[in-house]
Amino acid sequence: MLPPVKKDQIITQLPKCFSPDAALHTKDGFHPQVKAVCQVQRTDTLSFNVAKVIVVGDVAVGKTCLVSRFCKGGFEKNYKATIGVDFEMERFEVLGVPFSLQLWDTAGQERFKCIASTYYRGAQAIIVVFDLSSVNSLAHARQWLEDAMKENDPSSVLLFLVGTKKDLSSPDQLAHIEKEAIKLSEEIRAEYWAVSAKSGDGIKDFFLRVASLTFEANVLSELEKSGSRQVTDIIKITDRTEAGRRPRKRNSSCC
Repeated sequence: MLPPVKKDQIITQLPKCFSPDAALHTKDGFHPQVKAVCQVQRTDTLSFNVAKVIVVGDVAVGKTCLVSRFCKGGFEKNYKATIGVDFEMERFEVLGVPFSLQLWDTAGQERFKCIASTYYRGAQAIIVVFDLSSVNSLAHARQWLEDAMKENDPSSVLLFLVGTKKDLSSPDQLAHIEKEAIKLSEEIRAEYWAVSAKSGDGIKDFFLRVASLTFEANVLSELEKSGSRQVTDIIKITDRTEAGRRPRKRNSSCC
């Protein structure tokens, strides 16, 4: 039996974006259809929803620290390069519905790139990480995204551009690189965040936002696939993998 979801990972309201200038959307709440479906289904048996999230970027930009800080609550001072891919699973409850993020932390070293790229396929969100104290790592972000998108459908993936090591940048440095990062975010249609794994600044807010937006996208995708005009026609919200393996069940009336 699975343990209860952590209290601070129970989401009842859509978390705010980091910057309105570079957000996937700036709405105050979840899509009305998403809220309606979750309200109807709250007391029913729901499939356990899972979204695959891949984390890419240059070596030593802080990808592993980003994931580890959120999942384990600590900061590892001693750097250890990821070999291939590391994997973490985090559980949430969004609008009363169980939901999980599969976080795939991929290697940034060139010699492991071919191994890591085999895990890119099927992502529902891509987090491109760069170091706020390194202009070069931001310049490489576009290539990392292009490589990841070769294995995915651009129309069904949410993109996030995340600057790490915020604690190492002076205010002037941060202002300069953030200007460039927001510009890139607009070009690639990604949501921008600046965080610090060392201090924890912005980490939890960021992942709550990722979970919320991927959940919302999953539900809207299921509604679109079903062709349903009535939220009561949706009996189960299934993750994409399950939806591909078995037919969705429908019922003309709500239980």
